[in-house]
Amino acid sequence: MLRLSKKADYALIAMKHLALRSGESAASAREIAEHYDIPVELMAKVLQRLARGGLLVSQQGTRGGYSLARAATGISVADVIQAVDGPLTVTACSTDEESCEQYSKCNVRDPLWKIKDRILTALAACSIYEMAAETLPEAPQPLSLVRRQVAEPEPAGVPSPSR
Repeated sequence: MLRLSKKADYALIAMKHLALRSGESAASAREIAEHYDIPVELMAKVLQRLARGGLLVSQQGTRGGYSLARAATGISVADVIQAVDGPLTVTACSTDEESCEQYSKCNVRDPLWKIKDRILTALAACSIYEMAAETLPEAPQPLSLVRRQVAEPEPAGVPSPSR
């Protein structure tokens, strides 16, 4: 099951909060944490990672806090997740390292890497602005499978009535 970490959840909450405040003063870790009932220490760590990742700007002082480093349209969900959790992985062998004993025999590694790329592309296509505006683009519909009727095989040696 693919699942975001709590830190990634909190990072996205904070980024949406800051996007909704664009043009206002910076928001402190305490303000964001208290607004969403998140432990202040954890929110502070998440915001620091986002700042180190170049997604937030930290301002010191009594009127200090955090604000978006660039427009919310230019920050993707993928940017946020990777700033907090590192590169997206879907399997233990999501890198080119051959440390897995199944590496040479694995028949799902390459397809799973392609799936990871699709997931990353989808996350990169959604901006923090879209999350804040709640105007997420519609996800592509999955391909539907159509069942074909398969003619029943005729028993051997019995002629068909239509012949």
